[in-house]
Amino acid sequence: MNKTVKYTFALSALVLSLSAQAENIVIGYQTGVDPSKVPQAAGTYQKEIGQPLEWRRFDSGPGVVAALVSGAIQIGDLGSSPFAAAASRGAPIVAFLVADQIQSSEALVVRNGSGIRSFADLKGKTIATPFVSTSHFSLLGALQHWGLSEKQVNIVNLQPLEIAAAWKRGDIDGAFVWSPALSEIEKTGTVLTDAAQVGKWGHPTFEVWVARKDFAEKHPEVLKKFAAVSLASFDDYRQHPEKWNAGSANAAATARLVGVNAADVPALISGNRYPDASEQVSPEFLGGGTVKATAETAQFLYQQKRISGVLPDYSPYVSSQYIPESR
Repeated sequence: MNKTVKYTFALSALVLSLSAQAENIVIGYQTGVDPSKVPQAAGTYQKEIGQPLEWRRFDSGPGVVAALVSGAIQIGDLGSSPFAAAASRGAPIVAFLVADQIQSSEALVVRNGSGIRSFADLKGKTIATPFVSTSHFSLLGALQHWGLSEKQVNIVNLQPLEIAAAWKRGDIDGAFVWSPALSEIEKTGTVLTDAAQVGKWGHPTFEVWVARKDFAEKHPEVLKKFAAVSLASFDDYRQHPEKWNAGSANAAATARLVGVNAADVPALISGNRYPDASEQVSPEFLGGGTVKATAETAQFLYQQKRISGVLPDYSPYVSSQYIPESR
């Protein structure tokens, strides 16, 4: 075989190898504490997917949606409220993995000394939350349950880092938010309610990993490998929660990535439910429940005048085909 032929074969192999890869994968993540932060920090996703990944941090869901729609990222972490809002507006996305069912990891905290001892004391008070987020949805659901209107409470739109700063200045009386802001404000505040309780009142929240539809169609193997790594981390946490105790390497890695204290990780990570592979494809989640919950969330947002309309069917925005078979 002459050098020209060898070169041609080598070049062809290189082209085939590159074409099998998805170009420039950028992933948007948020600052919630969950088991998948460990493989993210360790580079496990990159290793299993087989090519470099760029991780981009966002403070809330609307920023992730904007980046997905523009094509700046291909995969992103979204809460149920911004996901429902984005789907209602026809964003080109599909949810392929339920990251968690939110419970105590998001909460309404009121400042000690603010005079707020019960929900009735919220009248006339200033409460912050990131608008069109899961926390915003939970806050509105709680107010509805308590029989309070938005006009009776001064709700202001602040991102998590802005909430922590406003809390220190004394500009707000309370906030419904997630960590690291939640961990910070809890030090000098009292939890009035949380997402778990609001869920029992009829307004559950969750997080999903979503991808651009065009990316999902071109690179289903990437989403399957991404889901497999995430689910493995969920299983590891479920079987060995002690590996996330305050002094653990997992807690330290998560704390560095998210921006919380390692001592806060055990409580924060236990504040969610992480569905395994069989639960993912069950009627409770990607097998139907996620579509139903998204439709109900969209209807609530529409009633609150947060979106201009709802879709007759949200099933095109949810898929279970990227979940590996449970064993």
